[in-house]
Amino acid sequence: MRVADAHNDLLLAVMHQRERGQSDPFGDFWLPQLRAGGVALQFLAVFTEDQHVGEGALRRCLLLLEEARNIAEMHQADVAVVETREDLDRALASDRIGLVLAIEGSEPIGHSLGVLETFWRLGVRCMSLTWNRRTMLADGAGEAATRAGLTTLGKEAVAEMERLGMILDVSHLSAAGFDHAAGISKRPFVATHSSCHALCPHPRNLTDEQLRDLAESGGVVGINSFGGFLSTGTPTLDDYLAHIEHAVAVVGPAAVGLGCDFMEDLLEVLDPILGAGLVDPSDMPFVTGMRGPSDLGPFSALLVDRLGIETAERVAGENWIDLLRRVLPSESQRGSRE
Repeated sequence: MRVADAHNDLLLAVMHQRERGQSDPFGDFWLPQLRAGGVALQFLAVFTEDQHVGEGALRRCLLLLEEARNIAEMHQADVAVVETREDLDRALASDRIGLVLAIEGSEPIGHSLGVLETFWRLGVRCMSLTWNRRTMLADGAGEAATRAGLTTLGKEAVAEMERLGMILDVSHLSAAGFDHAAGISKRPFVATHSSCHALCPHPRNLTDEQLRDLAESGGVVGINSFGGFLSTGTPTLDDYLAHIEHAVAVVGPAAVGLGCDFMEDLLEVLDPILGAGLVDPSDMPFVTGMRGPSDLGPFSALLVDRLGIETAERVAGENWIDLLRRVLPSESQRGSRE
């Protein structure tokens, strides 16, 4: 069973470890985990930490994108950056892990939308307008009290992303921002790492109505495995499965995937600076059985038990793969606008 995970911050971990002198943290730690979990496709989040917000955001983003290229060059037999449909098919056919570059939060853009085309040419194929904080494009889930939609610049950014062919990610948007983005989007949009508000009323989770809006656009929701988004009590693997089952019941088996958001290994490496995060990093509720990519192998078997083989294969990976085949440019369009 092919597994696709729409959110992993491993680039941050690799960057921090390389800055501290480790030569190949991806090959030493992350690659064996991804292989053990059967991961065929991995979205790589490019996130701006608090200490780099402002003028340092673009520089840090470029360094993280370069780190992804370094990983691909060092491990050509095992991974490949995916920019086109043909890239995706070649990676899958050769048993290499496809890597999708996905910017999390628009801090590197600032107010210069021209940077979007630069990112497109550098291989970025997905971007969210916010993390939990406010950007020049929109308010994140941590600023929901403003009840604000997208800014004028944010509306222009969505149009520019759609012109280029870049996937809009609505995870972390405030509720008002989600509604605004859904109302103006003309292409499939996604939530790379969000869970179900009906089962856990966390501001990072999506309501049933939001799930339906996303599915109607042709998009996919990646259900987040972080315990704080799954239960108000002690989260379990059964809670994670329940969120997946609920999403499938609401929008059908073709619009649900995985967006695991593994953080435990990340926090062991990173400086513990999460800024205005909605969960206290000193008390993070991790789920036994979903603590890292290597857990995705056994988890796939659980999906089959709960959903049946056909739906389990869709949720485990095929839905994200099918989405990329629909929305990625062809080889002839590599590095250019759509």
